Amino acid sequence: MCVQNKTVVTDAFKGEDLNGYLPIFKSYGIPVLYNFKDDDMTWVRFQPRSKMLVLDKIFPEGIRIPDYFEGKNIVHLPTVKCHIYTTTTGAMKNAFGGLLNTRRHYTHSWIHETLVDLLAIQKEIHSGIFAVMDGTTAGNGPGPRTMYPEIKNVVLASGDQVAIDAVAARLMGFDPLSIGYIRLAHEAGLGIGDPRDIELVGDTDLANESWNFRVGDNGASRVGDIVWFGPLKPMQNVLMRTPLVNLFILGSEVYHDYYRWPARDRGVFEGWLANTPWGNLFQEYHRLGALAAPWVAQTV
Repeated sequence: MCVQNKTVVTDAFKGEDLNGYLPIFKSYGIPVLYNFKDDDMTWVRFQPRSKMLVLDKIFPEGIRIPDYFEGKNIVHLPTVKCHIYTTTTGAMKNAFGGLLNTRRHYTHSWIHETLVDLLAIQKEIHSGIFAVMDGTTAGNGPGPRTMYPEIKNVVLASGDQVAIDAVAARLMGFDPLSIGYIRLAHEAGLGIGDPRDIELVGDTDLANESWNFRVGDNGASRVGDIVWFGPLKPMQNVLMRTPLVNLFILGSEVYHDYYRWPARDRGVFEGWLANTPWGNLFQEYHRLGALAAPWVAQTV
């Protein structure tokens, strides 16, 4: 079963189409559920046994999670990339979309602690957790939306969500224990974040690689730094928990979709499509999607 989520700035159905998922779902007979559709799952109040770092304070009315996830095995499918707020993003942050609803932006000022809380909750509700992280094309620069693709031909897999994020961070050129969410999860005993204590199997030469990635900034991160971590942080309840948030949503859409995309990011994406084997494969998904158009139309 595939479970899709949405944010205040993304559309799950558009994402399915543009990412070429639909023919893959059809080929393998994978049903799809949406954690924002009442017919698919219900958000229920959950009281963690673990001591929360921040979630119980951010959501004093109660932490809510989708009822569907309890007792399920979970396979996370993140990618290897940088992130403007967390330096890197991977298996641990993948739960950000599944276990938090569209108010997840309330947590940004405490994003590292939030990811640790979410991993603790996962360990309570899931019967198993596994991650396969795609680094065939890795994302350098100010991710997750304005990255620069770099072909690295790496796929990582682990049942330890902290360890896989630590190895990915190390590959990208960062010290994993300098990244808040990895260090805090390691200290809490939720996984291994120190690369010296992680055994690599398979392509063990990866232990000696460092890609020298740099996060950098973009327009969104500069605004976010002011709101989430800077002088406007004391006002974020007014800015982000009232209709004023729609101004920030509009600003993000204008910046990413109408400024960055036509001016820069579309050219980067089209270059990746045309000039890399992974881009060629991605186009093949869309060719299959076109062949599956009658099925797509029927399901929609």
